[in-house]
Amino acid sequence: MEFIWILFAFVCGLLVKLINLPPLIGFLIAGFALNAYGIQPSDSLNTIADLGITLMLFTIGLKLHVKDLLKREIWAGTLSHMVLWSGLFIAMCLFGFALSLPYFTSLDWQTSALVGFALSFSSTVCIIKLLEESGELKTRHGQISLAILVMQDIVAVIFLVVATGTIPSIGALALFGLIFARPLFGIVLNKAGHGEMLPLAGIFLALAGYELFYLFNVKGDLGALIFGILLSSHPKASELTKSLMGFKDLFLIAFFLSIGFTALPTFDMLVSAFLVSFALILKFALFFGLFILLRLRGRTAFLTALALSNYSEFGLIVAQLSVDSGWLDKEFLVILALAVSISFVATSLLYRRAHDIYHTYQRLIRRFEKAEPLAVDTFVQPAKADVLVVGLGRVGCGSFHSLNRIMPNSVVGMDADRLRINRLQAEGHNVFFGDGEDADLWEKFDVSEYKLVLLALPSIEDCSNITIQLRKAGFQGKVAAIARYQDEREPLMASGIDNVFNFYTEAGNGFAEESMQLLKDYHPANRVNV
Repeated sequence: MEFIWILFAFVCGLLVKLINLPPLIGFLIAGFALNAYGIQPSDSLNTIADLGITLMLFTIGLKLHVKDLLKREIWAGTLSHMVLWSGLFIAMCLFGFALSLPYFTSLDWQTSALVGFALSFSSTVCIIKLLEESGELKTRHGQISLAILVMQDIVAVIFLVVATGTIPSIGALALFGLIFARPLFGIVLNKAGHGEMLPLAGIFLALAGYELFYLFNVKGDLGALIFGILLSSHPKASELTKSLMGFKDLFLIAFFLSIGFTALPTFDMLVSAFLVSFALILKFALFFGLFILLRLRGRTAFLTALALSNYSEFGLIVAQLSVDSGWLDKEFLVILALAVSISFVATSLLYRRAHDIYHTYQRLIRRFEKAEPLAVDTFVQPAKADVLVVGLGRVGCGSFHSLNRIMPNSVVGMDADRLRINRLQAEGHNVFFGDGEDADLWEKFDVSEYKLVLLALPSIEDCSNITIQLRKAGFQGKVAAIARYQDEREPLMASGIDNVFNFYTEAGNGFAEESMQLLKDYHPANRVNV
């Protein structure tokens, strides 16, 4: 049976990828196809799906910082949106009731409010996967999206406690003592090393957090998230995240498959699901308006609102509880499952073109900006230099330091990870915060003094887009980029990049050249024969 799941997931995912769509759309289709074929899910599929969600929340925690949740744009934006959206959804349901639309006639205002609350959540699984694939998890809008998702999870925990009547045990207070266990967690990671023990340590800690919180009648997934947060400042947090990436993505396929097993829809259910999905336009507009009121830049507000404009799998949990309590008809659970699936597809398609859409409507979107944006969004022109390094990860940071040794005080670095920038600035390096795909940034950026720009980014789409933005900003110098695979070289060169450095091939060449320096005094005559 497991082979059939893998077969359908692989075939549907591959077919969708061949037409340049995200594979998760294929996984959703595979789930509905398996359901239509008469195959029933087993406990193992649900177990793998749950494990994928647990690992995902653990890795989210590794990248999250608690102080981000205390920012006004996070907590005020989240709570205000939930209240306003629920009110709007009640009005929409009552309008559907007045028009005698199928399935809406069974909803009163209390049930409409409950469904609206369920649909106010955004999908953690869908959004994190999209942000990871686009390399935008640590950008300004990526971090805001991440913090809002965590804030929504906190609200979800409170709701489940109230709805199910499961009160955390008195022993749950001891969980606050986990803060003192951080050094122990750090020792575990250090002793795990860098091989296969590191991802195993991550899976162990994620499941330990889940089981510990579940033991005290607290949502287990919250435990995995908290354990990740406790390790977020550890030096190996980034390495641990990368080591778990493949496991997490593989297990999450089971989650997307499981959505299709909810039920088989009728035509009326499908129509109703599309009507519910159409309300995503209002969800986007509400998020965008609130972010603008909270003084976010137009681009940040647009990209964050677009990422969050989908429905969450948590809505299905609320719907199931409502069906079990007799508050909601079972048919509406199917409608919500379809609406969640449609929202995943819509977000996947639209977000891939998010930067192009913003560029097209840039002037219109910026009209809504407040005159004084938040201080954190204020751009400061860096000191003049000859070389700009965009992306200060392992490769970019290594290039930045090497160039500084060759040409001191002539190199400046830029990265979209504010914490990384703060750390490098504290060490005295000439770096600044900036998102290379931000068209607004390049409009304000004077690039006329630069002779060379190095793009040390993992996504070839990002490198191509930044090159286009640089040329539009009047940059006349040379552009170089890195590529992980040989088949990425030609698309990068075609986008106007002057030189492409193949990461794996050229690293070997560089290693050999530097090693040869050890033999600079070598001569065959000096060799000692034994």
